Amino acid sequence: MSPLWGGRFTGATDPNMARFNTSLPFDWRLWEADIAGSLAWARAICGAGLLTLEERDQITAGLEALRAEIAAQPAAFAGAIDEDIHSFIERRLTESIGPVAGKLHTGRSRNDQVATDVRLWLREAGAQLDGALGALIAAAAERAAAEIDVLMPGYTHVQPAQPVRWSHWLLSHAWAWQRDRARLADLLARADVMPLGAGALAGCPFPIDRIALAAGLGFASASPNSMDAVSDRDFVAEFLFWGALLATHLSRWAEDLIQWSSREYGFVELADAYSTGSSLMPQKKNPDALELLRGKAGRLQGHLAGLLATLKALPSTYDKDLQEDKEPLFDTSDTLTLALPITQGVLETLTIHPERMRAALGDELLATDLADALVRAGVPFRESHHLVGRAVRRAEELGCRLRDLPLVDLQAISPRFTAEMAGVWDFERSVEQRQASGGTARAAVEAQIAALTAASKDQG
Repeated sequence: MSPLWGGRFTGATDPNMARFNTSLPFDWRLWEADIAGSLAWARAICGAGLLTLEERDQITAGLEALRAEIAAQPAAFAGAIDEDIHSFIERRLTESIGPVAGKLHTGRSRNDQVATDVRLWLREAGAQLDGALGALIAAAAERAAAEIDVLMPGYTHVQPAQPVRWSHWLLSHAWAWQRDRARLADLLARADVMPLGAGALAGCPFPIDRIALAAGLGFASASPNSMDAVSDRDFVAEFLFWGALLATHLSRWAEDLIQWSSREYGFVELADAYSTGSSLMPQKKNPDALELLRGKAGRLQGHLAGLLATLKALPSTYDKDLQEDKEPLFDTSDTLTLALPITQGVLETLTIHPERMRAALGDELLATDLADALVRAGVPFRESHHLVGRAVRRAEELGCRLRDLPLVDLQAISPRFTAEMAGVWDFERSVEQRQASGGTARAAVEAQIAALTAASKDQG
C-alpha cells in the first residue's frame, strides 16, 4: 500500500529512510486505541453529514471485525511494512470493505489521531499501574501491622541513629508509594483531554461536535486549541517523570534490603523465588530482584531526560521528532508493570530476623534519650547534647557501654546526671516515647497503618 502522504511524490523512498521513518515496530501497541478513535470519528463525521448511515455502518463493521481479528492473532503485525499503526489499520480496513474506507480520514490528520491514541492507551496503562501500586501499598500495610513489635536500628548517613520499629521503616516507603499513586491520578486527570478534531494543526473544517466526540471516547474535555492539541506531550513527560520517581522510590527501598540481606547485617533474607546464584561460587545467594529494581531506575530516569531534550527546542505544532515519545513511554510502562509485582512478591515473601535486628541495637542509639532525660530535668537541649557527647567520649575512653559508665564519671561531667536516668536504657521505652503523630510509638504506627489503608482505599 502506498503511504498515506504519497500523492505529491514521484521518487521512491530510500529503503534506509523507510526503515528510519517507520514506527509500526513499536506503535502497533496503539492498535486498540486507534480502532476506538476511528469508530468514534466515523460516528462524528456521519453526524456532520460526511458519511451516510450505510457508510458509517460499513466502516464500523469493518473496524469491529478488524479488532476481533487482531485480538485473536497477536502476531498480526509481524512482517507488515506499513509506516505506522494508522497506515496498517487503514490498509486492512480498505482490503476488507473497499474504497469507502477512504472516507474515514475525512477531516482528520495523523497528528490529532496519534495524540488521541496515545492518551487513550495511557488511560488503560495507567489504570493497570494504579491497581498494581495499590496492591503493593496494601501488602506493605498488612506486613507492617503483622510485625509491629519488631525493633531495629534506624539509620542516618548509613550510621546507626535511633531505635525504630521495622514497621515504621516499611511504612516510610509505603507513604512514598502512596504519593506516587496520587501523582499518577493527577497526571491521568491532566491527560484526560481529547485532541481529536484538531486536524493537522488548524482544526477541523467540518461541523464536528467535539464535545460529544470527547464524551463518546470517555474524555473529560476536548482540547481548547488545535495547535497545542497536536504538539502537547506534557502528559508523556509527566508520565516519564512519574515513572522515574516511582522507580527511584523502589530503588531506595531495594538498596536498604540489599544491605540488610548481607551476612554482615543478616536482618533479612530474600525468598529463593526472587534470588539468583553465581555461575562460579556455589554458596552465593544474590538479591538480584532488588538489584534489578535499583538498576531499572537509571534507565527510566534516562527516558525522562531524553524526552525533555527532544521537546526543548521543537517549533510549533507537530514535528516528526515527536515519534520519539512512544518507545520511552512504552518501556517505562512495561518496566513498572513488571517491577511492581516483583516488589510486592519480594515484600510478601521476605524473611526477617528480629533477633539480628535487636542485636544491632547499641547503647549509642539511646544517647538522644539520655539528652532528653536531662531536658526533662531542666537542662537546655543544646547543653544536654554537649554533656551527653562528653559522656559518650568518656565511655569510649573506658571501653564500656554507655549504660555501664559509672555514675561518678557522669556526675563529674555534670551533677545534673542522676541515678534515676538509668531508666533510659530501654529500647522499647525509647520507641514508645515518640508518641506524636508520625512517630515510632506503637499507637502512632498503628495510626499510620490505618491512615495509609484509608488513603489507598479512597483512591482506589
